[in-house]
Amino acid sequence: MKRHDISPSNKTGNPEMSADYPSTSPTVAFIFARGGSKGVPRKNVRMLAGKPLIAHAIAHAEAAGCIDRIIVSTEDEEIASVAREWGAEVPFVRPRELATDTAPEWLAWQHAIGEIKDIGTFICIPTTSPLRTPDNINACVQRFRRGDVDVAFCVTPAARNPYFNMVTLDGDGHAHLAMSSPEKIHNRQAAPEMYDISTVCYVASPAFIMSASDLFDGTVGIVEIPSQCALDIDTEHDLKIAAAIMG
Repeated sequence: MKRHDISPSNKTGNPEMSADYPSTSPTVAFIFARGGSKGVPRKNVRMLAGKPLIAHAIAHAEAAGCIDRIIVSTEDEEIASVAREWGAEVPFVRPRELATDTAPEWLAWQHAIGEIKDIGTFICIPTTSPLRTPDNINACVQRFRRGDVDVAFCVTPAARNPYFNMVTLDGDGHAHLAMSSPEKIHNRQAAPEMYDISTVCYVASPAFIMSASDLFDGTVGIVEIPSQCALDIDTEHDLKIAAAIMG
C-alpha cells in the first residue's frame, strides 16, 4: 500500500544510518544532464554565478558529505568534459534514445544503475536547482534512511490549490474548480494542504527503481524545504532570476 509521509527539513550534519541500513554500500549521487534542452538551450553548461550550471549540482553533492561517488549521465561530449573538469565521474555514455525530449528520465535512472551496479543508496541531484543547499540533500537522505519508504524527495508548499484557486475548462470552455470538495471552501487556509515537488533531490532504493516505472509506484517520503531553495531552471527567465539572486 502506498503512503506519503511529510517531514520537515533538518539542518544537521551527515545523515545517520538506521540500524538495518547496509553502511558498507556506497552512496552514489547521479546528475542526469542531457545536451538537448529546449527551454534553455545548452542549459547544463550555461554560466551562472561564475560557473556552469552543472558545476553547482556537483558542488552541492560534494558539500553534502554523505556521498561516496558523483556520477554524471549524459550523451553530450561537452557536458561530460565540463563535468569531469568540476570533479564528477563520467564512466559511461548515456544512450541517445534515453536523452530525447520524450524519453522518461526514469529509464535513464535504470540505465545508470545497470552501468554502476554497486550502489547502496541512489541519489539524483538535478542541475536545475542551483539554490538548493547541502542541508536539503542531507535531510532527504535522512528521511529515506529511516527505512520505511522506497523513495524520498523535497517539496515546498504550493502557491495554488486545486480546491480553491485552480480551474479546468469543460467542453464549452467554461471554468470549474480543478477539484471539488463536499463542503464549500471560501479561503485558502481551509483547503487541504498541497505541495509542489521540487527538483532539489531524489533518494531511492536501486532495487525499487529497477522494479518500478514511476516514483509513486512505491511508498513515498517527503521533506518540506523553504521555497527559496527550490527555484527550478526551466526557462531563460528562471536563469535570470537565479543570476540576480546568486550575483
